[in-house]
Amino acid sequence: MMTPDEVRELVLAFPGAEEGTSYGQPSFKVNGKFFTRLRGEDQSLVLLDVGHDEREMLMEAAPATFHITPHYKDYPSVLARIESLHPGSLQNFLDRRWRKIAPKKLIKARDAGA
Repeated sequence: MMTPDEVRELVLAFPGAEEGTSYGQPSFKVNGKFFTRLRGEDQSLVLLDVGHDEREMLMEAAPATFHITPHYKDYPSVLARIESLHPGSLQNFLDRRWRKIAPKKLIKARDAGA
C-alpha cells in the first residue's frame, strides 16, 4: 500500500524529523534519537516501542505485514512490510514513537495545532 517515497513523506511530516542513513539505508531521527529505519533488504520499516505481546498479536493478525528477524526478537519492536502497510496504521505507530523522543515543546506545539 505504500512506497518508500510515501513512507519518507509521512515520516518527515513529524516535527523535528530528520533523514540520515543507518546501515546504508534510509534512517530517521528526532531530537538525535532513532525514530525509524527502512530496511532495503525486505522493504520493511523498523517500528520501535512495540511490546512483545503486541508484536505477537500483530504478527498473528497480519503476517503478510508484520514480522521480525532473529536480530529483533529480544527488542520491543516489529518490522512492517511497507507494500502491505496501511498509512493510518503507520501514522499511529510513528506518533507513539515520536511522542517518546520529541522535545516537549514540539509535542505541545503539535497538540495545539501549531
